[in-house]
Amino acid sequence: MTVPNDNIQQRSLPTLLRAVILACAYWFLSLSLTVTAGSIAAIAGCIFACFFIDLNIRKDPLDKLRTTAILLFSLSLFLAAILVASLVVSTNLISTLFSPIAGFELGEVLKWFGISLSLTLSLRTLSHRTSFGSILEILFVAIAFVVTLSAHRNGMIHRPFFIGDFALIRGIDPSTILLSFGCAAVLSLAALLMIENNQRRLPYHFTALGLICFSLVIFVQMFGLPTPSMTDDLGLTGQEQNGNGSQRENPFRDGENDANDMEAPVAVVVFRDDYEPLNGAYYFRESAYSQYRGTMLDVTSRDDMDRDLIDHFTSNRSDSGLLPGATDERIPVRTSIGMLVSHRRPFGLESPIGFENTPNPNNLRFKRTYDAYSLAPTYDFDYLLGRELGRDDWSDEVWEEYLQLPDDPRYKELAESIIGNLKTEYTDDAFAKAWSIKTYLDENGIYSLKNQHAYETDPAASFLFGDLTGYCMHFAFSATYMFRSLGIPARVGIGYSVPAANRAGGSSLLVQAIHGHAWPEIYFKDIGWVIVDPAPQQTLVDMTTDPQDTLQQLLGDMLRNDASFEDFLQSEQSSLISLERLLTVFYILVLSAIVTAYLIKIYRLWIPSRAALKSQYRLSYRSALDQLSAIGIYRKTGESREQFAARASTIAPTMKKLTRQHLSMTLGSEDRTSCQRVEWLALNECVNQEIRENADSWKVYLAILNPFSWVLSR
Repeated sequence: MTVPNDNIQQRSLPTLLRAVILACAYWFLSLSLTVTAGSIAAIAGCIFACFFIDLNIRKDPLDKLRTTAILLFSLSLFLAAILVASLVVSTNLISTLFSPIAGFELGEVLKWFGISLSLTLSLRTLSHRTSFGSILEILFVAIAFVVTLSAHRNGMIHRPFFIGDFALIRGIDPSTILLSFGCAAVLSLAALLMIENNQRRLPYHFTALGLICFSLVIFVQMFGLPTPSMTDDLGLTGQEQNGNGSQRENPFRDGENDANDMEAPVAVVVFRDDYEPLNGAYYFRESAYSQYRGTMLDVTSRDDMDRDLIDHFTSNRSDSGLLPGATDERIPVRTSIGMLVSHRRPFGLESPIGFENTPNPNNLRFKRTYDAYSLAPTYDFDYLLGRELGRDDWSDEVWEEYLQLPDDPRYKELAESIIGNLKTEYTDDAFAKAWSIKTYLDENGIYSLKNQHAYETDPAASFLFGDLTGYCMHFAFSATYMFRSLGIPARVGIGYSVPAANRAGGSSLLVQAIHGHAWPEIYFKDIGWVIVDPAPQQTLVDMTTDPQDTLQQLLGDMLRNDASFEDFLQSEQSSLISLERLLTVFYILVLSAIVTAYLIKIYRLWIPSRAALKSQYRLSYRSALDQLSAIGIYRKTGESREQFAARASTIAPTMKKLTRQHLSMTLGSEDRTSCQRVEWLALNECVNQEIRENADSWKVYLAILNPFSWVLSR
């Protein structure tokens, strides 16, 4: 019979397209899981399975097998491939005859060929025999891309490493390749939708896909990418603030803290001047909680408090309203800061005195860039002994604000019991008292992100007089309240604390979500705000992260004004074809193909009105076929012209008459000029009018937009 053969030919192009898309998904998924030979085997197994099922699913014996039987056979094939691959690797025969590497690669080839073959057999069978099978194929392609690219979430643009290493060695920005793979994934999903059997559902699928992509773009443009919850809870990241104001949110988020995004980069700092902190950590202050508002400390609303803080971004330069003292024990340090996520306020190295906006070298990477100028301390703790507190220009109200605390006598009772063991010479020393309280919290506190203090009337009291289990916010508030109970002006600073060892000898420092921190500060006369940060010795959660030296250097090079990153890219690309150039060529080719297709389409519809009379019958008939194929009605392989005309007459009844006239001119009439041009044009116009009246309106609109509709005409 000829029909099955015709159907095979008709399905060959969709089968090939689907096989290529699925093979690309297998290749992409296997890149980080196996060797090159394994990836090639996965591609081969996928293509073989696609053609085998598509060409034989309706033939004997597959048409007699139940879907369950085929799925069980695929599962057996999968298990057999894993077993054989394991035997090949574990036995010495291949290694002895060839080499251990050859044995390993052969095992990978067998394993991945079996995996792709069995999985594709199942997917294609379900696609042919169930209503949800095509959805599973689309999900598989999406999952293959998402799983492989998930390593770069939270700003890890150098991951997955097979992409990051490939890009950096060749001097390419990894984000360019990631973006290209993302576009490929969207195109693959769109192509799978296009070759879906149920053509009537295509407009809905494309509309949904388009709305999702469009809404995502709009969301990112308006609100930016999601910021890490760890820094959001501390009040560091989020929408920019225009000035002082209440935090309006409970800074204690016990039980809601999520450490899953703790590695997320939030900023990169480039040191223009070298500086090594004496306490082993770089502190970057963004804001402070200093005014007690009846329940807990909050950002102050007074203009005469926290005058050292710069609480807003600026388009030029902003300077601190209050410079720190002890300038002989400080050094000026300039740092360049590139924010990778939106922050509420600018932050700078300990004791920042000014921020200056700088040109953004990479708008796609950095939300904002600026230089921070700081007077970083170089004194040791002995320098703080015997120092007086506060400032001479503080009013009584300001003094009172910096000493307010909850109406709970237990704070003072505990603080006095802690300092009771001080040596006589230190009993009146403010720094010695503060250090004793810090030591108490170090030795007795337990660090944990999960506890039940947050929604108590006083979370700090619940922590301090309860199980002493909490995180930085609990320690900072408790220490500040105890400092204040002893007459020591204090506040809670919030920002980032990054281990000095993370610089690894370079000038760049990566700030991650895990570095978000809160700490107590004390104001010493003629010195300024001094950090006295508790560090609990016991912890219930692992807050360590792997070094990100590569990402740190990459982002630092992007931020530097000396354009070293661009120089690096150009030097590495000197002998290579850049990916941007390849993409440009690809876009030009695609655009050229679309324009050419439109020109051909317009020409085929226009030429009947200008053609010679002897070819009028052929060109008019072809024009009518083009109009019908544009709405999805085209002559199938093996279908006669009369059969097609009968089928098309439900939309365009005139097609029967036009077909008879065409066949009579082609086969019966020797005088091809017997029918006047005006008659052919009238028949053609009737077909066009009937299509507009009878076809679904969305098909008519889609026909206008589709430049390749004429390709299916025959």
